[in-house]
Amino acid sequence: MSAPTTPLPGALAGLAPLLDHYGYLAVALLVLLDNCGIPVPGQTILVLASVYAGTGHLDFAVVVLIAFAAAALGNSLGYLIGHTGGRAFVHRWGRYVLLTPARMERADGFFARHGGKVVTVARFVDGLRQANGIIAGTTEMPWRRFQPFNLLGAALWTGVWATFGYLAGANIGTVYRTAIRYQLWFAVGLGLLVAALLLRQVLRYRRRSRTDPGTDAGSGSDSDSDAGSDTDAGSDPDPDAR
Repeated sequence: MSAPTTPLPGALAGLAPLLDHYGYLAVALLVLLDNCGIPVPGQTILVLASVYAGTGHLDFAVVVLIAFAAAALGNSLGYLIGHTGGRAFVHRWGRYVLLTPARMERADGFFARHGGKVVTVARFVDGLRQANGIIAGTTEMPWRRFQPFNLLGAALWTGVWATFGYLAGANIGTVYRTAIRYQLWFAVGLGLLVAALLLRQVLRYRRRSRTDPGTDAGSGSDSDSDAGSDTDAGSDPDPDAR
């Protein structure tokens, strides 16, 4: 297979020889690894394969089907890794990376409420794309709940980036640089949103700590009342002494 005659920008040019040599197999392998915790350029190879499809060097439908299946399978493997070994790993080594049991419980609660949204959207953010399946498994997100969102996320991610590469065609250089810029802003915005949510949770926790009555104070007042009752009882004269 020969590469498109259009000059390829950045990382796309570096992956072109790999795609030229291995074709669909390169797409399947890199997308699968990228979605199960290994930081390889799976998203980039998907875009590049779609550019090839747009210039007639690959079949677009085959690229989409292979990327979708590899993304769904990769995230499922990540889930199984987290589910079978993640919890034990956290209990044994988590304290060394400040992942205490209490924080793990909060993570469990967060995934119980928002795990579906995280699994769906995470593929569009580098770092989260590789880790979200493992995190879902480690926090014991139910498999039946995880899988529909996994498939939805795989379909959206594959559809967006494959369509982007296919339509970019001869203008891939300009479009690619624009997309990378907006992806960076999207990642920054998502990071700020997560930070704001965490800050809100911390402030709410501190507010509750200040407003809730302390248990020690309550127990102290009980002790005082008990002591007072004992004193009153002791002040009564002994009937036998009379």
